[in-house]
Amino acid sequence: MKKQKNKMFSALLVLTTVSIFTAACSTKDATPAQTMQPDNTSAKTPLKLSMMLPGYSTQLPEKNNSILTKLTEATNVEVTPVWVPSTSYEDKFNITLASGQMPEVMVALTKSSTFINAARNGAFWEVGPYLKDYPNLSQVNPIVLDNISVDGKIYGIYRSRALGRNGIAYRKDWLEKVGLQPPKTIDDFYNMLKAFKTKDPDGNNATGLLLTKNNGALDIMQTWFGVPNQWGQDASGKLVPAHMTPEYMNALQFFKKLYSEQLINQDFPITDPAKAEEFMGNGVAGVSVGVTDTAQRIEEKIWTVRPELKNVSVMEPLGAIEGPAGIRVLPTDGYAGMLLISKTSVKTEGDLRKVLTFLDRLNDKDMQILLYNGIENRHFTMDKSGGVIGSPDANITAEFASLNQMLMFIPEDRNLLPVQTPTRKKVAEVQKANIKQVIGNPAASFISSVYAQKGPQLDSIINDIRIKFIVGKTDENGFKQAIELWRKSGGDDYIKEMNDLYAAKAKK
Repeated sequence: MKKQKNKMFSALLVLTTVSIFTAACSTKDATPAQTMQPDNTSAKTPLKLSMMLPGYSTQLPEKNNSILTKLTEATNVEVTPVWVPSTSYEDKFNITLASGQMPEVMVALTKSSTFINAARNGAFWEVGPYLKDYPNLSQVNPIVLDNISVDGKIYGIYRSRALGRNGIAYRKDWLEKVGLQPPKTIDDFYNMLKAFKTKDPDGNNATGLLLTKNNGALDIMQTWFGVPNQWGQDASGKLVPAHMTPEYMNALQFFKKLYSEQLINQDFPITDPAKAEEFMGNGVAGVSVGVTDTAQRIEEKIWTVRPELKNVSVMEPLGAIEGPAGIRVLPTDGYAGMLLISKTSVKTEGDLRKVLTFLDRLNDKDMQILLYNGIENRHFTMDKSGGVIGSPDANITAEFASLNQMLMFIPEDRNLLPVQTPTRKKVAEVQKANIKQVIGNPAASFISSVYAQKGPQLDSIINDIRIKFIVGKTDENGFKQAIELWRKSGGDDYIKEMNDLYAAKAKK
């Protein structure tokens, strides 16, 4: 349920921001940051758009640089980026909403309470009904749309990230040394961990699976046992939280077995997740569960520590393994923020469609290459294999590097890729295949007032008892007592509210 944390309300901030925003929008003198071209403007006159974007570099592209000039030539749209340092972006987002002086397009980094309330109060266009009219935007993923929705409505165009990114990364060379085949089932996975621990293929007293105090790996693995993605359905069709399903206990028993047999690092409740790839690179363990692209980063760290293995594919990514309910993959949220279109600055449906036409165009291959890779022979060259080699000049790279913040990658990444190692290629294949196996969260679009007030306390109860059970400090009876505490602490109210929202959605 930790993903629900993104929906928490900060009451004072929200009420203040929304009230100021409402007042600002009702002021007759309020003017948009840019003026849209009227409907009868000549096609030769560029449409002018300001876009508020997060900046992740100290050296950001200026207006009318070579990339933006090319963009205008290709789309007949003149973009003025409004750069905001990423570290202060949320604050600037709130201030901009409150001012009423909004750019035509702005990024929302998260589905924050401020965004939710502004959307409810009419700050942004509801774009959901229009997406079907555009060749790229019509191919949005329904699971991701559900994740970004507010009260069942779509107020932004998400910036796509791999939905099937989660999975396993394991030492391919170790598996060959212990004489096992790639795991296909939960039993195979267990046998791989057992072999890595007992046969010690690298001779360094390594363990099987590396876990950290980040519970993401446990969330991913419990999905193999049939545990739902945060919320599932009981026999009557009612929503039930994942930790109240029998499959959840089955997964806990498995984790407890791994811990008791020392097939996972015994200090995982305090292990820093930021050091996980470093530990894997040093051979502390043979398996990591998380995002599959960690395989390529771990491999590069292994090459640094063990130069004799340089250019040898020592890591292997794997999407998921088969459990009692088949092959199931826990998806990511599938997005990293979204592009919002202001109703203050974009006043008519005709103007909205102009903006949507432009945003749709940005998903074409040539636009993705322009904004993600730059201009060939200035910002990059191609090697013989077709891989991109970027310019070593930081000043040249800065001309385009941050402009990818306006890209949505819908329906897919079409930009040019760096030189591909076998592991990089396999990661891409696994993530693409995973999409067919992901399981959605039926309550992803719901916004709970109970959780907004009591979410941290409720999450803490479940997280604490899960760890205690795995390390042997409690048993099934203790787990049941923790569930009762969760219910009495607001959990029952939370379940009722989510089911009320679920029933209301079903009636629409």
